[in-house]
Amino acid sequence: MNDFVVYQGLRKSYGEVVAVREFDLSIAKGEFTAFVGPSGCGKSTVLRMTAGLEAITAGDIRIDGRVVNRVEPRDRDIAMVFQNYALYPDKTVAENMAFGLRMRKTPRAEIERRVRAAADILRIEALLDRRPAQLSGGQRQRVAVGRVIVRDPKVFLFDEPLSNLDAHLRVTMRKELIRLHKRLGATMIYVTHDQVEAMTMGDVIVVMRDGLIQQRGRPLDVFNRPDNVFVATFIGAPPMNTLQGALAVEGGRRVLRAGTTAIPLPPEFLSGLGAHGGGDVILGIRPQDMAMAPSDGAGGLEGEIALLEELGTETLAGDSVLQVRLQPTSSFAEGARVAVTIDFARAHLFDPASGRTILHGADVMP
Repeated sequence: MNDFVVYQGLRKSYGEVVAVREFDLSIAKGEFTAFVGPSGCGKSTVLRMTAGLEAITAGDIRIDGRVVNRVEPRDRDIAMVFQNYALYPDKTVAENMAFGLRMRKTPRAEIERRVRAAADILRIEALLDRRPAQLSGGQRQRVAVGRVIVRDPKVFLFDEPLSNLDAHLRVTMRKELIRLHKRLGATMIYVTHDQVEAMTMGDVIVVMRDGLIQQRGRPLDVFNRPDNVFVATFIGAPPMNTLQGALAVEGGRRVLRAGTTAIPLPPEFLSGLGAHGGGDVILGIRPQDMAMAPSDGAGGLEGEIALLEELGTETLAGDSVLQVRLQPTSSFAEGARVAVTIDFARAHLFDPASGRTILHGADVMP
């Protein structure tokens, strides 16, 4: 792999508060990497240290083989798109896009060529003479992106650039940025708290929590093989169900005993426990990997539907513990007593003490 942006032992502290710790990561040239996590997890702080807008407490950042810890932001050959667009209200679109090049004393003919080329890529040629107040939110975001494209930087940095847009426009702009990355082949680092945004846009996603990397990988790999309970429940919408209980033997069967409920566990599934053996575990299963039927009183995982959420393309049925994804044509009603079955080939077991994954059902189930 051609490691283009490298973080080694990166750390950021504000007095006694540690915002980023033990941050080690390599990003390949031309890769679209999405940092995702809840607010306050440190993802924007890493981005700002990359841009030179925040001082580094410890560790190194290398871009294209050069340590940039003490390099001025303007000399790092990076460009950043902010959440609030940061456009000059008194300048036209063309002037906003050209501003950075003018500061670098780029020849006028070259500025005009680059602005026209960027406007063509972003399909904003007709907007070049307008001012920001005359633009929609999506158009302003295109201008903000165009302003960094004209610089042809080594690395593009995006700090939650779509968070101010409405839901429909966010979907449109996601597609635009994916198209832009494919066309430019540039190295891009994208910060978001929206896991759907990260999953759909990133070649690689980096899940963060409390200043630490929880998992790095291809989006579907992270979705299907989470390293811990946090990743499992953060990635995916609706989130993964988790049910904590103790492994036990009842009536000659291995079960997960959770309160008054005993869930039979297939022997093949438990074959993956290895050294863990038994004791308390957390069972994780996504709503789409469960099925629901009217209760027959045979035991197992049973309950009452407390709430139905009809979303058009699907219906979510559940209570405060579990959610099951149903077809929109489902005839179940709130208050119905139901039995739930689990596709254990799609289930996971986690250690409740560490949160780490014990096994993935896909590794042991046929």
